[in-house]
Amino acid sequence: MQIHDLIKGALARVYDDIDQLYQDLHRHPELPFEEVETSRKLAARLDAIGYRVTTGLGKTGVVGLLQNGEGPCVMLRGDMDALPIRERTGLDYASCRHGGEGPAVMHACGHDLHASCLTGAAAVLYALREHWRGTLMIVHQPAEEVFGGARAMLNDGLYESIARPDVILGQHNMPALAGMVGHIAGRAMAAATTLGVIIHGNGGHGSMPAQAVDPVVIAAHAVVRLQTIVSREVEPSEQVVVTVGKLQAGTQGNIIPHSAELEINVRCFSDALLQQVLDAIRRIIDAECLAGCSPKPAEYRVLSETITLDNDAATVERLRRAHGDYFSEPQLFEMGRLGGSEDFPYFGNAAAGGFEGGDIPYAYWFIGAATEESWAGTRGERTYDRMRQLPMPHSPYYAPDRKPSLETGIAAMVTGALAFLE
Repeated sequence: MQIHDLIKGALARVYDDIDQLYQDLHRHPELPFEEVETSRKLAARLDAIGYRVTTGLGKTGVVGLLQNGEGPCVMLRGDMDALPIRERTGLDYASCRHGGEGPAVMHACGHDLHASCLTGAAAVLYALREHWRGTLMIVHQPAEEVFGGARAMLNDGLYESIARPDVILGQHNMPALAGMVGHIAGRAMAAATTLGVIIHGNGGHGSMPAQAVDPVVIAAHAVVRLQTIVSREVEPSEQVVVTVGKLQAGTQGNIIPHSAELEINVRCFSDALLQQVLDAIRRIIDAECLAGCSPKPAEYRVLSETITLDNDAATVERLRRAHGDYFSEPQLFEMGRLGGSEDFPYFGNAAAGGFEGGDIPYAYWFIGAATEESWAGTRGERTYDRMRQLPMPHSPYYAPDRKPSLETGIAAMVTGALAFLE
C-alpha cells in the first residue's frame, strides 16, 4: 500500500476526534498568554497519542517530542490564541465568551484550526512511525496575536531543553477555497512594529492657548507629516505602510490637555527598511515637539514587533513537490505577499530569536478555508485576487469550512513533515 493511502486511512481514523477537539477549542477561546485550558487539552491529546510532553514553555506553550530513530529533527508549529472580538458567525459551536464578565473572545484567525490540524498531524505521523525515521517536534505556541509567544518559548529554552530542529514548518488558513494549498518562496509576510508615543504639552484653559502648550496641535502636525515617509523617503518599489491607528487626547472641548497619545503601526518586507522608517518617525515627532515648544521630549515604547517572514526557497520547493504528489494540481496555488505579520520566523532566525547555532531553514504555507458557496461568488483569474473578496481573518464573520479545512491542514502537515523525515 502506498504511503498516501496510509495517510488517508490514518486521517480518517482520527478525524472525528480532531473534529470534536476543533469545535471544543472554538467554543472556548482564550486570549494571548491566557491559553491555560487550551494548552491543557492539547497536552493531554499529545500525551495520549504517545509523545513526550513538556508544558509551560513561554508560559502556556506545549511541546510534544517523538524520537523515532536516527534522522533529522522536524518541527511542526501551530498557534492557539484567540482575539478580543464578539463572534457573529451564527455557528452552533460559536464562542461562549460573548462579553458580560470579561471581554468577548473569538477564534477569528483560525488558531483553533491550526492547533487541531497540528494535533491531527501528530496522531497520523505517530500511526505511520514505521514508515519514517527521525525526531518529530510538535510545538503549540501561545500569543501569536501579540507577537510574544515564539520568543517566550525560545527564551524558556525550547531548543536547549527539548531539541534543536533541522527544519521548521508551519501553516495558516486563508479564505481561499477549502482544500487548496498555497506556497510562496522568499519574503512572504511583513515585518511589523507598533509604536506607542506620548507627546507632552502644558495643559490649560481652552480660552487661553497662549498660556499653554497644546499637544493636540503637535500631534496633528506629526500625523500629517508622518504620511510623507512612504511618499518621500522610501523607494517606490518598496511596500511600506505607516498607520496612525490611535490618537487620543483630552477630556472636553474647553480644556487643553497635558499630553496626547499615539499608536503607530509600521509594516514592510525588509527588517532594515523597517528600522529606517522607525527612525524617521522618531525624527519627525521630535522635530514637531521642538517646533511646538513641547516642555520635554516625546516618550516612545515598542508595543509589539516582529520580523519579516522569509521562506527558505529550497524548503518551499521541497514542500511544493510533496504537496503536489498528495493533492491534485488544481488544489495548489501561488500565494501573494501578505501585509499581515507573524512571529513564526523568530523560530528560524538565530539573531532575532536569541538562540545560538545559526539560522534554521523554515517554510510557511497557506490552506484554504472558504466554503464552496462563498468561493463561487468571487471573481478573478488568480486565487489570491479572489480570496481578497471574502471575509478575512480577524473578521467577526470569519468561519472556516470545517471538514475540508481540517482534512487539508492535517494532510498538508503530514506530507510536509514526511518530505524531510527519512
